[in-house]
Amino acid sequence: MCDSGKERYAGFFDLIEKLFSPQSIELISAAFSQTAHALQGLTRYDGSPLLDHSVRTAEIVVSEIGLGRNSTIATILHDAVRMGLVEMDMVGKTYGDAVENILKGMNLISTVRTKVSSKQADNFRDLIISYSDDPRVILIKLADRLEVMRSLEMFPEPKRRKKSWESMNLYAQIAHKLGLYSVKSELEDLALRHLEPSDYKHIENKLAESAAERDQFIARFIEPIEKKLGQTPIKYHIKSRTKSIHSIWRKMKRTGVPFEEVYDIFAIRIIVDCSPEQEKQVCWGVYSIVTDFYTPNPDRLRDWISIPKSNGYESLHTTVVTEDGHWVEIQIRSERMDEVAERGIAAHWRYKGVGKSGISNEEWLARLRELMEDTDKSHLASRLDTKPSSDEIFVFTPKGDLRKLPVGATVLDFAFDIHSNVGATCTGARIQERNVSIKEPLKNGDIVQIITSKNQKPKPDWLNFVTTSKARNKIKACLREEEIKVAKLGREELERKLKNWKISIAIDDAVAALCKYYKLKTGMALYGQIAEGKIDIAETKEIITRYLSGELFEPKTRPSATPQNKSANESDSGDTLIIDDSVKGLDYKLGKCCNPIFGDEIFGFTTVSSGITIHRSDCPNAQRLKERYPYRVLEARWRDNSRPGSFIATLRIVAEDSTGMVNRITEMIATELKINIRSMSINPVRDGRISGLINIEVPNTSTVDMVAFNLLRIRGVEKAYRVNS
Repeated sequence: MCDSGKERYAGFFDLIEKLFSPQSIELISAAFSQTAHALQGLTRYDGSPLLDHSVRTAEIVVSEIGLGRNSTIATILHDAVRMGLVEMDMVGKTYGDAVENILKGMNLISTVRTKVSSKQADNFRDLIISYSDDPRVILIKLADRLEVMRSLEMFPEPKRRKKSWESMNLYAQIAHKLGLYSVKSELEDLALRHLEPSDYKHIENKLAESAAERDQFIARFIEPIEKKLGQTPIKYHIKSRTKSIHSIWRKMKRTGVPFEEVYDIFAIRIIVDCSPEQEKQVCWGVYSIVTDFYTPNPDRLRDWISIPKSNGYESLHTTVVTEDGHWVEIQIRSERMDEVAERGIAAHWRYKGVGKSGISNEEWLARLRELMEDTDKSHLASRLDTKPSSDEIFVFTPKGDLRKLPVGATVLDFAFDIHSNVGATCTGARIQERNVSIKEPLKNGDIVQIITSKNQKPKPDWLNFVTTSKARNKIKACLREEEIKVAKLGREELERKLKNWKISIAIDDAVAALCKYYKLKTGMALYGQIAEGKIDIAETKEIITRYLSGELFEPKTRPSATPQNKSANESDSGDTLIIDDSVKGLDYKLGKCCNPIFGDEIFGFTTVSSGITIHRSDCPNAQRLKERYPYRVLEARWRDNSRPGSFIATLRIVAEDSTGMVNRITEMIATELKINIRSMSINPVRDGRISGLINIEVPNTSTVDMVAFNLLRIRGVEKAYRVNS
């Protein structure tokens, strides 16, 4: 290393000589010399050596974040490796695999081209974290960004604004989640200075103008507290914390108040020096002294000593009011608690409502925070046995928009994620100048250009190679829509032919007969087969003519809607439907008009578009259906050996309106008879009575009768009987 290099960066070498072993210093010096040689002649925007950035970032990594030798070496080498001036393979051989892995992660983050969009901020944060398999990568990247923001004046205006937006919305949020409070606050303040220069200057001036007055107030405020604490054996010191400019600005914007009405500009922090075993007792003792002089607001008391925050933060907070009406926030904590909070180890993510990002990445950041509680960070990576979620990938559009998808997502998933029409007409894509099919799985960081064609339509087999529910639902919707279009054409053709043939039959009756003949479950299926030519429309004329003459469904030739394998004791005719409680193997549903349950006498009715509906023989609609559509009626019964199922039966109950009557009814059903009540609606009626409906879950009609019988045993119950619905 040349003397001029030693002289310019003397502070950096003084720092590493104090903190590292001779062997580590030798490796760091070697990395410095190699980088200095590689970057020789390269400058920043202001003409200063590019090496300045590498060294100053390394200083932040060592002194402000507290990382070790490998992180320092990787930081110094980063620019040279990123620009291809130092080979990655050589790095691993010279400095070890750890340094090489850190640099690979940093290079991946350097390739991210963020887009200034608040809607995309969460995705970009997650993408940055997803590249940080080694936790030191994200910490070094935060140091790198902090050095850039401290030097931002040298950059052109467009770069200043873009880097400021990234710092405020991406990097400051990550620092916040890690509890790096000082890094987070400085990034936000520096970003605000360039994004909102007039607001920043206004608050900065106001803070300067009120500094003397604020100092005088604090001195008067703490005087009695210090005097009383001085009479105790408690070791302590007091300091005040002024709110960051960004925090003040955000509160002014959120509440719509001027600077003068932001009352929590500062907080008083009382820090006690005691053993961990005494912390709780001593902190509450200090609280007692404070409240001897000032009245606390009980609604603003926060005891994070007895129950620490989920992120590990510990402190006792209270807000008190002075005699002249000034509100002051007091924070009481031990030296240990203060060191944890001030150094960022307390992890303030979720502390002030930072926007949420992917939960798995949150967990990764939380785990990193826990490991940071060990002040020896030199072996940080080896102690972290997890890494950011491998369940998601981040993919770019050619315009720089970022999309988050699950691992295994294909080109077609990505197309539907952009827009339904893009997905429906997708024929393939270009990824890194390579043409790929719609089935191509995507990788983290891919830039995907979708290729579409107006002649393309979704196909059923598309469902086999999409992974996202959005794509799957859109494909199904498109297929249904296409099915409806085709069915409409089939129905129109059938109606037109019936009119041309001058056959006097309602379209629904014709459809029912044809469905029965072709063994189709719905009219939609019939229409589709007609439109697609699978059913010869000319053949339907003969079928309908035979149906009208009564020749079509003779007992010997009538097709069975659902053939059943019968046991020896099942002597029903071939047309009887055998109904299982499981409702498997047959496209039917239970009629809502009468709610048939196991044990009821039943029959089946063939509908035009919904398959077969099962009705009770005493259904209010039974007579009408049998008289008007006898050809659609099917005999049906429950299978004798069917396993008990679950049906909903409705009971009507009428009883005296006496105290506790409803409780006695529910206790009888639920507690004594152990029958599940699904819903109940009981209301007062005239003559001092109550009346209503109770829906219960039963296996058969015998259970319904048993419930009704037991309800009638309750004193005051006048009627209890089953109704249709």
